Amino acid sequence: MKLEDYKLGGTALRSSDIKKGKVLSTSWEPDLAYAWDDGVAIGTYLAELKNGRIIGRACYRCNRIMIPPRMFCELCFRPSDEWVHLEDTGRVNTFSIVHVNWDASRRGPKEEPLIPAVIEIDGASKGMGIMHMLGEVKPDDLEIGMKVKAVWKKSEDREGAITDILYFKPARARAKNKKKAGAKRKR
Repeated sequence: MKLEDYKLGGTALRSSDIKKGKVLSTSWEPDLAYAWDDGVAIGTYLAELKNGRIIGRACYRCNRIMIPPRMFCELCFRPSDEWVHLEDTGRVNTFSIVHVNWDASRRGPKEEPLIPAVIEIDGASKGMGIMHMLGEVKPDDLEIGMKVKAVWKKSEDREGAITDILYFKPARARAKNKKKAGAKRKR
């Protein structure tokens, strides 16, 4: 069967007909609004962040506390057992020193680098944590295993998002400064 033998009906269009406006066309802007369903685990987690608390889920069969929380355990494939309130402290598992902004533009020479880190949250099982930013720390002072504490937004500014925690700061920064001050006095 040849192409010309195949009859679709209708009228063939030429690009010149379109350019001359002989063909009806429309143009519109789509409304791409959408909604996100957090689900039970993340929805409850975000609601607790708004209240200034970090929570996880316990799996008693695997004997672990999971954060971010989930309603099932991916190790034993059963529903997790209960909510567990965790500390807003933890330890740095890993970190990176970043000299570019979120849009891939370079940070200015006087701007401090960004320091994203994986924080193992106290009270959760080893290796369980969240990725967040570190603050109030110089890159040269960073250490894997460093103890950190959450710095929260003011309660009236919280909205139920991970950004309700502004960043994690070293938990021992004041103690180091006190030791340095004490050492200076002894001289």
